[in-house]
Amino acid sequence: MRITCPNCGNDRDFFEVADGVILTTRYVQNDDGSFTQDGDESQILGEIKFFCAECNADLSASHQRFLEMLF
Repeated sequence: MRITCPNCGNDRDFFEVADGVILTTRYVQNDDGSFTQDGDESQILGEIKFFCAECNADLSASHQRFLEMLF
């Protein structure tokens, strides 16, 4: 079952907003002095909200379904 925004009918573009996030990105310095990302980790300490990217409607009630369908 697709998630559809009840406000505008969008069923394609969405975004999440997370409060209280700690991002840790690891890098390796190459022989030429440039850097390459070696991995990243994040911790979300606060609330996560889910929104329609077309009209910005709060679709947080559908966030669990989004997580179940995230591959």
